[in-house]
Amino acid sequence: MRLYLLPISTRRTLLYCQRLNTPAAAESQTTWADKIQAKAARTWSGWEKRDRGWQKAVVSYGNYLLRRIPYEEWGLKSVPPLSQRRREVELDGSEKVEVIYPQSLLSRERIPRIIGQLATEREALHKARLIWCLVGVPITIPIGLIPLVPNLPFFYLAYRAWSHWRALSGGKHLQFLVNNNLLHLSPSPVVDEVYANRPQESNPTPLASSPEPTTSSPSSMEPVIEPSSYEKGPQIGAREVGQAETMLLTQEKGKKMTQALDLPQLEVELERAIWQVETAIRKRSAEVAGAAAAAENVRRAEVLDEKKGE
Repeated sequence: MRLYLLPISTRRTLLYCQRLNTPAAAESQTTWADKIQAKAARTWSGWEKRDRGWQKAVVSYGNYLLRRIPYEEWGLKSVPPLSQRRREVELDGSEKVEVIYPQSLLSRERIPRIIGQLATEREALHKARLIWCLVGVPITIPIGLIPLVPNLPFFYLAYRAWSHWRALSGGKHLQFLVNNNLLHLSPSPVVDEVYANRPQESNPTPLASSPEPTTSSPSSMEPVIEPSSYEKGPQIGAREVGQAETMLLTQEKGKKMTQALDLPQLEVELERAIWQVETAIRKRSAEVAGAAAAAENVRRAEVLDEKKGE
C-alpha cells in the first residue's frame, strides 16, 4: 500500500491509502467485508441510475449523509486492517510503506508524528460510536417485519458500525507502521507543483493566540492535538503556528492533484475533504464575527451607561 498526506488547509491534512498489487494487499482484498462492500457499492450504483422511486430517494438522502461523514474517518477506512500475514510481511522489511507528501509544506521529521496523530486522535470517538451502533442494531430489527418497507435504520446503523470498526482498524495499522519505523518517506515534486500557487483566503479564520513565534514559512506547519475536535468538525492535521487558517487546496486544485498523481479514486476523497474544511472555516469565521459584534455591542452599552451616570 501507499500513503498520501495532502494538506487541505493550514490546519488540516487528508490521509489517503492507495492499495497496491502486492501479496499482502491481494490477501486483504479477498476478505468477506470487502466482498460485502463491493456488492453494496454495485447495488447503490444501480439505485442511483433510477429516475424515481424509493430507491432513488434513499440514494439521494444517503449520499447527503455520507458526504457529512468526517473525511478523517474515510481516510482511516482506506487503510486495510492489519492481518497476521501483512504484519509478518511488513516486519521483515520486504514491504515498507511509501508516504507521498509535499516537501514544501510538511517537513520530513514531522511526518511520523502527523501520521501517529491522525491514527489516534479519533480512536475514543470511534470506539464509543461503534458501541452505540452495535447496541442500536438489534433494536431496529423488528422494523424489518413491516411489509414493503426497507429496514433503513438497521442498514444505516450496521454500516456505521462497520465504518467505525474499519476506522479503528486502519488507525491501529498506522500506529503499527509508525511504532516499527516502517514508513518510507518520499517527497513528491508533482504534489509540490500543484501546491505552488496557493489560493488566497479573503476571510481567514484567526487561530487562538499562541506564545510560539509567528512565521509565514510553509515549513512552520506542525501537527496540533485538539481532543474535542470531532465535536466541532474535522480539525486534525497541520497548522501554521500563529497564522490564520487558510485553504491550501480548492476543488479545482483537487482535480489537478488527482490528474497529476494519476489517482482518479482520490478525487471523491479530496472533493469531500475540501468541502468539509471550507464549510468549517466559514462557520468558524461567522462565529468569530458574531462574537466580535456581540463584544462591540456590550462595549457600546457600557459607554452609554457611563454617559448616563455622568
